[in-house]
Amino acid sequence: MNAFVIYPLAALAEIAGCFAVWAWWRSGASALWLLPGMVALATFAWLLAQVESSAAGRAYAAYGGVYIVASVLWMWLVEGERPGTADIIGAGLCLLGAAVILSVARA
Repeated sequence: MNAFVIYPLAALAEIAGCFAVWAWWRSGASALWLLPGMVALATFAWLLAQVESSAAGRAYAAYGGVYIVASVLWMWLVEGERPGTADIIGAGLCLLGAAVILSVARA
């Protein structure tokens, strides 16, 4: 799989795992939410390790832009909070940065 497939899947797994902790800690959900949350976070780490890159930091940096866009989408689609102009512009800039990192050929 390439980064364009892995990164969105990793973002979904990471956000779902973190949301499980959030739901338990901040929203009073059952501690049982932590079990699928841990599975989701382990899946996230495994997925990110599949990205072809000469340096882990580069893979993580490029992923960061995708994560931010996915987080704004999660806020809108799952939590029902409509993104504002600053959310959209900021997420777009981050995605542009990720695209620059991914597009430069590395030896």
